[in-house]
Amino acid sequence: MAGTATGAAGAGQNVYATREDFRALEAEMPWADRDVPRTIHEALSRVKAAHGARPAISYQLLSDPGAANATLTWAGLHDQVTRAANLFRTLGVGPTDVVAYVLPNTLETAVTLLGGMVAGIANPINPLLEPSQISSILRETKAKVVVTLRAFPKTDIAQKVAEAVRHAPNVRHVLEIDLLTYLTGVKKFIVPLVRPKNPVAHTADVQSFHTALARQPGDRLTFQDDPADRVAAYFHTGGTTGMPKVAQHKVSGMIYNGWIGGTLLFRETDVVMCPLPLFHVFAVYPILMSMISSGAQVVFPTPAGYRGEGVFDNLWKLIARYRCTYLITVPTALAALMQRPVNADISSLRAGFSGSAPLPIELYNRFKKETGVEIVEGYGLTECTCLVAVNPPAGVKKNGSVGLIFPYSHVRILNRDGEGGFTEAGTDEVGEICVGSPGVYEGSTYTEDDKNKDLFAEGRFLRTGDLGRIDADGYLFITGRAKDLIIRGGHNIDPAVIEEALSGHPAVAIVGAIGQPDLHAGELPAAYVELVKGASVTVPELMSYAESHISERAAVPKYIEILPELPKTAVGKVFKPDLRRLAIIRCFNAALDKAGLAVRVISVIEDKKRGLVARVSKEAGVTQAAVEAVLGGFTSPWEWDD
Repeated sequence: MAGTATGAAGAGQNVYATREDFRALEAEMPWADRDVPRTIHEALSRVKAAHGARPAISYQLLSDPGAANATLTWAGLHDQVTRAANLFRTLGVGPTDVVAYVLPNTLETAVTLLGGMVAGIANPINPLLEPSQISSILRETKAKVVVTLRAFPKTDIAQKVAEAVRHAPNVRHVLEIDLLTYLTGVKKFIVPLVRPKNPVAHTADVQSFHTALARQPGDRLTFQDDPADRVAAYFHTGGTTGMPKVAQHKVSGMIYNGWIGGTLLFRETDVVMCPLPLFHVFAVYPILMSMISSGAQVVFPTPAGYRGEGVFDNLWKLIARYRCTYLITVPTALAALMQRPVNADISSLRAGFSGSAPLPIELYNRFKKETGVEIVEGYGLTECTCLVAVNPPAGVKKNGSVGLIFPYSHVRILNRDGEGGFTEAGTDEVGEICVGSPGVYEGSTYTEDDKNKDLFAEGRFLRTGDLGRIDADGYLFITGRAKDLIIRGGHNIDPAVIEEALSGHPAVAIVGAIGQPDLHAGELPAAYVELVKGASVTVPELMSYAESHISERAAVPKYIEILPELPKTAVGKVFKPDLRRLAIIRCFNAALDKAGLAVRVISVIEDKKRGLVARVSKEAGVTQAAVEAVLGGFTSPWEWDD
């Protein structure tokens, strides 16, 4: 989920501009013969030897461009990760045991991630999740150790983790990181006085991460660093609701991502601004692992990244402060940045990397015009240990494309043949994107065996669920999500058609198109819109704009609603399940009202087997048969709210 641009090739490296360049690099030797590290600790030892005194990771707690910051050099990071790995081993973590962390971005987050990978299996968990979801993941991964925050003002992470651990009896140790270490001046004295209480209701041992780390040696591992390939990370997939699936990542896939970054994208003098979370693969593999491979520097501004207070207002000044050469971003962040003036010297920026969701062409054009900075898309997935394709470093960028397939990755566009097999799509024909690469853990992508059923085409190629095509030059285009297709009376509608059109309106910042329930057509297209800050437009005006800009008549939305803010995941992707919930509640209640029934849909829950399920209030005199007669015709199920 990243990209790069002309001029990105590292010093002394070849120029990679075309599909033939990528394939020539692949043809030099098999991936297994590449001189790449076999373990994470070996990778860190190599970068320490080559660039030990250079900055590795910079961080600041506050978004002000003059705020205090902290930096670890590559030698310093190597020391801290070695200590962390040794610490985890003393707490009973072996190669197949799990170190989970529920943390915002900090220097310690990166140390925990890498140290967990060296000692055992690192399990990053989104701190925005609810305690029940966190505990579900802790139980699924059988985590022995959890690293989290010590109670701190303006965050409830410590409290949520304490509740989650209470329901995850396998967790034996909780290590707490105190953000107080990043404060200076009067704030350093005030925080201890206003620190919130965190009554611990679990039986796990709780201790200070910093204190425990200091007791460990940083110049050597106290255990053998086995070079055999193994699973070293669990990443949960999904957004901020529901029970996420857990993907398994092997060391070889991590190293592959880093090799791509160090070979094709970055050089040691690059400085990369990354306001994305370290519990997401975008920040971890295309960025952090690429930094380890290349020796470049990454900057993480504030614990919450783009969500941090003042980050959007100060981002250009932060880029100027660190003389960043690349910006890591997502479409929703770009839309927010376009609502603010470019108020600093950003001449050091060579390009921006955009991922996590398709970048509307109109937003791309607007950003490039306002900033002069090229935004380049790429493509990756949690299930592939991330990277799959990118627009080439020194070649043609095709608008709307995610670029060329990386060396040693094989992408096929496949469609079901109706007989249990697959047929290959031709040039520019749309089908499901299926991937085979060093980042794909064939047959065992998820920790739950049931989740791996029917996940692979021909036993090898991961079925991504994304729809796409490959053109005659080898460029990959994402056309939508198979599960996001709006199926109107048997007619398939790509939501990207709606989103791309409405994004062209000057008042529109972000669009999320979904299929809303319909008794006759199954689904009808609906669009939810977030406006540019300060802009004004009416729904009828947007409807008229859609009618004149969407050539496919069936794709013109039957319903448009303007929301103050669209629901988003932690990396800024529009979270469509929440939009579907809104649509289900609205459409079901309209049908109930029309039938004269006094009951209402009061919530929509996610069921692992049935999908989104409407919960209906019970009212005296309203029978199940009466409700079923109204709602039974919809494809989404319902149940009583007990």
